[in-house]
Amino acid sequence: MDRHAKAFQRAFASFQQGQLIHAEALCADILRDDPRHCDALHLAGLVALQGGHIPKSIELIRQSLAVRHDQAVAHLNLANALLRAGKPQAALLSCDAALALRPEYVEALNCRGNALLELQRPAQALADYDRALRLRPALALLHSNRGHALGDLVRPAEALTSYERALQLQPGLREALHGSAEMLRALGRLPEARARCEEVLGENADDVEALHLRARIFEDLRLPAAALGDLERALTLRPDAAALVLDRGNVLCQLKRLEEALAAYRHALQLTPADAEAALNEGHALLLMQRHEEALASYERAIELKPRYAKAHYYRAYVLRLLRRLDDALAASAQALALDPDYVTAAIGKGNVLFDLERPAEAVAAYEQALRMDPDCIDALSNRARVLVLFGRPEEAVRSLERILEIAPESGPEYTHALGMLLDARLTACDWREYASLTATLEAGIRSGKRLTPPSLYTASGMSPEIHLRCARSFVEAQWGAVCARSRQASGYGHERIRLAYVSGDFREHAVSMLMASVFERHDRARFEPIAVATRTPDDSNMARRLRGAFERFIDVTRRQDSEVAALLRELEIDVCVDLTGYTTNLRGGIFAHRAAPVQVNYLGYPGTLGAPYMDYIIADHVVIPPGEEAYYSEKVARLPHCYLPPGDRRTVGECRTRADYGLPEHRFVFCAFNNHPKITPPVFDVWMRLLRAVEGSVLWLVAAGEAVMRNLRREAVSRGVTAERIVFAPKVPKLADHLARYRVADLYLDTVPYNAHTTASDALWSGLPVLTCRGSMFPGRVAASLLTALSTPELIAGSLEEYETRALQLANHRELLAHLKTRLAEQRDTHPLFDAAGFCRGLEAAYTTMWQRAEQGDAPASFAVHSH
Repeated sequence: MDRHAKAFQRAFASFQQGQLIHAEALCADILRDDPRHCDALHLAGLVALQGGHIPKSIELIRQSLAVRHDQAVAHLNLANALLRAGKPQAALLSCDAALALRPEYVEALNCRGNALLELQRPAQALADYDRALRLRPALALLHSNRGHALGDLVRPAEALTSYERALQLQPGLREALHGSAEMLRALGRLPEARARCEEVLGENADDVEALHLRARIFEDLRLPAAALGDLERALTLRPDAAALVLDRGNVLCQLKRLEEALAAYRHALQLTPADAEAALNEGHALLLMQRHEEALASYERAIELKPRYAKAHYYRAYVLRLLRRLDDALAASAQALALDPDYVTAAIGKGNVLFDLERPAEAVAAYEQALRMDPDCIDALSNRARVLVLFGRPEEAVRSLERILEIAPESGPEYTHALGMLLDARLTACDWREYASLTATLEAGIRSGKRLTPPSLYTASGMSPEIHLRCARSFVEAQWGAVCARSRQASGYGHERIRLAYVSGDFREHAVSMLMASVFERHDRARFEPIAVATRTPDDSNMARRLRGAFERFIDVTRRQDSEVAALLRELEIDVCVDLTGYTTNLRGGIFAHRAAPVQVNYLGYPGTLGAPYMDYIIADHVVIPPGEEAYYSEKVARLPHCYLPPGDRRTVGECRTRADYGLPEHRFVFCAFNNHPKITPPVFDVWMRLLRAVEGSVLWLVAAGEAVMRNLRREAVSRGVTAERIVFAPKVPKLADHLARYRVADLYLDTVPYNAHTTASDALWSGLPVLTCRGSMFPGRVAASLLTALSTPELIAGSLEEYETRALQLANHRELLAHLKTRLAEQRDTHPLFDAAGFCRGLEAAYTTMWQRAEQGDAPASFAVHSH
């Protein structure tokens, strides 16, 4: 054996014993004498590889192969070095060279599989691992790597089986323990996944990958504080690991530590400036902080970094919708769906934008697109139901909402308000199944703190004002809690004329505008400067054109975000800002949450408390909010001297036709109830049917609706012993005058409870038809009583349904009493305050003036009553 051979043997022995410095020196001695010593070059390359000197290792092994290319082991070791250098394609070629020399070289097959995994070709990697396992089935590392490939192929159950086999062959194998923990997490077996991580950490408490994975498991278990602890510990070991920094930001977001989360995301972007996910998450933090313009910039940065990033396009659409840039939001939603046609959330987002654009049919189609992707998507079912109810298809909405309750009877309703929406949809369809049990469940749930219904749907249920206040406060906290915390009452501006802004989405043919138009026109311009703030672009109706001329300024803010509108109103120095919408369609409570004016008032559009700390007053009267009930309202109560409901115009009543023209019996008693169908509840309908049975030949005249509604009402009548033809439906008529004329052929208007007729009752009384009401327990159930009190007809106000039924029967059987009432109504219409538009306007202006004076003096809002002038 020559000198070089002996030296090489000593060098190789030193390498095997871990004496790398000695092995390297011996190789250097050999190579000084023989620079082309093939084995010494190869061994020197292995020493460099072992010592972490990767480029040097690659160079030395390549020199060895240049001397003799038929070294399968050298090709394998070169592949390993290239993998560590982040060059998987070159490593793949070296593996192929090794396998060309030794086709059944297990280690080369394993390395080739590893290179393919790095190249994101897991199916080919799996084939290599399987081929290697046929040659050496007891090699634990191969089973573990096979698990990695199956995990990348999203086959977690099979991957877990491979990891478990690896652990049977080699208990404690770190790669298999870690991989099995990941698959257990993917399978939702979180306690087992956590246990596996802790097994790894039991061997090495500083294992960064195990700490990171356990943190993610803690996130899944909704234990963000524990997750944060693991991430911060891992970051002490690897402070510049961008993935750890990014996940720390995610956990801080969960903990509502948003400033810290934002700093973490920005640190992650410093570490990896091209990381689109970090830019996206920076946008999420800014979005939660209500910094919408900055959030948009972050999402657009994510798209610049990764143009085909569907998620970033979706969130760009989401924030554009918040910024009221609806056309841009629609385009961004379409882009997200073009990039990922199966993106359920993007389809829902597209539907939401289409709804805002008043394109309901297309919105429903978008939600249905989402449901084709995921038939049990709660958000899609919920949003579809919401639109269907608003646009006259309640029976379809009921099916969607029932499906939500089947899917998620516990979490679903709390998250989507499905229970309250179901009750509303069924009432809208006059489908009264489970009415009593649903209302009882709602009340119990709200008492326990659950968000089971929006407050706008709760008002129809007739439960207590205390529960309604809880419901409203919960809604405000969920919608505008972060803004409310920053909302402060502003000081007065000291104007000579009170700048009075009315905010509404109903400056068109709508009940609110029909009631308020004459008020807007009558405002004393020497003392008030009335301004319209339209949150929905007015149409081209006669009413919309009239309203444009009723204000000194008419501002359309449809495409402006809430904070921007509030800033505009502050810039205009609005003194008193009146919300005419509340929690009805087109609500824009965020404008008021951002404190648009020193005095903010809830009036008319929504008959109840908003539960909002930023609303200062609610306008009412002594009937709808009796003294002593102020505790059930977050606002201070400003009581007008008579009825809070505006009198509206002096309406023209059209030509009265015969009963036969309306399909009514000529000589029979006609009970009229033109209320919206959702206001009809089973207890009230029971009374109506008993009246029909008691008054021979009488009929009940209702407003026509969809076929399902009319079918349900006829069925309910028959089930109560009344033939279907005794329910007569009045079709809608285009002209108000023709509608008012119909009241004159009826005998008695039967009101509903717990939600009264409001504008409809006013129309009936103006037309001369007596309205019999039952006083309810909450604001919306006392409006008709307020109207009748202002008209001095207290005998038409019942205190209970029993009294209501008795009085209705008495009037039906004593026509002279009814005739006397009609005569009184005709006389008192022009002499009593109910329809005194000028007097009403003076009272309303007195209320605004008192509110304004308190603000100017720096006094806090306080309840008060306006006295008759």
